[in-house]
Amino acid sequence: MNYEEAITELEQIVNEIEEGNISVDDLSEKIKRSSILIKFCKQKLKSTEEDVEEILKEMNDTKA
Repeated sequence: MNYEEAITELEQIVNEIEEGNISVDDLSEKIKRSSILIKFCKQKLKSTEEDVEEILKEMNDTKA
């Protein structure tokens, strides 16, 4: 799974909940899945931020 797929799935779950298209029985599973997807997205964003910071640091080091 990539970031875009996770976000798309999260949006779908939110839409189902907002529209009331989800049964009470499925709600718990959807919330658990949402939690997993949110954690994945946060980790992906953190990793990307670290990568960008490292690249910028390397670029600054080569300029000096």
